[in-house]
Amino acid sequence: MQYRTLGNTGLRLSILGFGAAPLGNEYGNIDTAEGARAVDAAIDHGINFFDTSPYYGRTLSEERLGAALAGKRDKVVLCTKCGRYGKSSFDFSAARVMASIDESLGRLRTDHVDMFIAHDIEFGDREKVISETIPAMRKAQAAGKARYVGISGLPLPLLADVAQRGQVDFVLSYCHYNLMVRDLDRVLTPIAAARQMGLVNASPLHMGLLTPAGGPDWHPAPPEVKNAATEIARFCAARGIDVSALSLRFCLDYPKVSSTLSGMSSSAEVERNLKAIDLKMDPEILSEIDKIVAPVKDRTWSSGRPENG
Repeated sequence: MQYRTLGNTGLRLSILGFGAAPLGNEYGNIDTAEGARAVDAAIDHGINFFDTSPYYGRTLSEERLGAALAGKRDKVVLCTKCGRYGKSSFDFSAARVMASIDESLGRLRTDHVDMFIAHDIEFGDREKVISETIPAMRKAQAAGKARYVGISGLPLPLLADVAQRGQVDFVLSYCHYNLMVRDLDRVLTPIAAARQMGLVNASPLHMGLLTPAGGPDWHPAPPEVKNAATEIARFCAARGIDVSALSLRFCLDYPKVSSTLSGMSSSAEVERNLKAIDLKMDPEILSEIDKIVAPVKDRTWSSGRPENG
């Protein structure tokens, strides 16, 4: 396993991170024991970065991850979030931040998390996130409940603005660096480098589009983006290539993020993701995929309040 330092925090993250949303049944019911085995397998193979949220499974992910990490907490870099608690339930107030961290620590069975994130900030008031949410998170940090503070969300201009004015330690971005979208490299990566701010990438499979089965019906991407993803999957299948493994490996190769998060809920998924690390990349294949992507390259979708887009 390879590791990279998260900005100037000193934290060393495995380049492949364990996304724990599936532990909360976010993508269908899972076997709890198998979820625990997935956590064990990940740790045994050097994955040390685990990301969860009270939103995932409406606290179920935290509960299951906390149980699975019993006796192993010192082996991992643990990240959770605050601010989002349901499909349409958001609260970025200082009081809720302080209550949220205590609730999360209880479910995770630990006295601190290493990384604490304001979750999907595009659904909150931008100025409130800067003036109230982040300062409250810093109070949790000062109290020893969180080591470092960050933000997450979809719109890159919003993340860039809040990261700079709010002076966070790191940013978690999703669906902005993968085979179909790479504007993270243009919009946020230069800011992170200039400020020595950490970056984490998520959704290497573009929220399921870059898989043989394609994305879920509710996927918010425009039809032309979904069609391009389907064409990429067919192109790979015709050449005996696992499109999911190729997509993950492409993201793992990006050196300007410390880790790429991939959801896992079984030991088999862990093994499949680990195999992607050793996948041989063919420049000609990537070039052909770029041609498929070209008409929709960097095409994304709206998320959150209109003023935050």
